[in-house]
Order: sequence, then structure tokens, then C-alpha cells
Amino acid sequence: MGAVSATSPAPDAPDAPGVAALSYEQAREELVAVVSRLEAGGASLEESLALWERGEALAARCQEWLDGARARLDAARSGDDAPGEDAPAS
Repeated sequence: MGAVSATSPAPDAPDAPGVAALSYEQAREELVAVVSRLEAGGASLEESLALWERGEALAARCQEWLDGARARLDAARSGDDAPGEDAPAS
């Protein structure tokens, strides 16, 4: 197969090349494009399967970003709940 563009399926999904390096916004944008292509129809069965697999890899990447953000928020909140850590002693 030829080069894989931002909206074409990757043959090795869900371990799709480049997915791990994508930002949340990049992965989400590409996922939207993949879903649009699948909804439009007209792709061969093999193409549709490759798109589906690419979409799964992109969705997993987005979930990784969201889980990481949630963990950071939880850590920040639990840090706020710790009494007197940053407050001067009275």
C-alpha cells in the first residue's frame, strides 16, 4: 500500500502508525473524518474495515488523553483538599 494520509486508513490498526503521537485535537479531528467517510458509504468492505480499525485506534487515543486529563484534575483536587500544606503555620 502507499502512504497513509491523515484521513486514509492505516493497514495495521489498532496499532496504527502515528496514532500515539497525535494530540487529542488531532486524533478527534481525524476520527470525525473517519466516521464521515464510513457514514457516506461507497467504500469497499476492506476499506471500510480499515477505516473502522483506524477509528478504533483514534478513539482509544482520545480516551487516553481524556483519562490523563481526568487524573490530573483529580490530583489537583486532592492537593487542594490537603489541609495546611501550603498555608503558613499559625
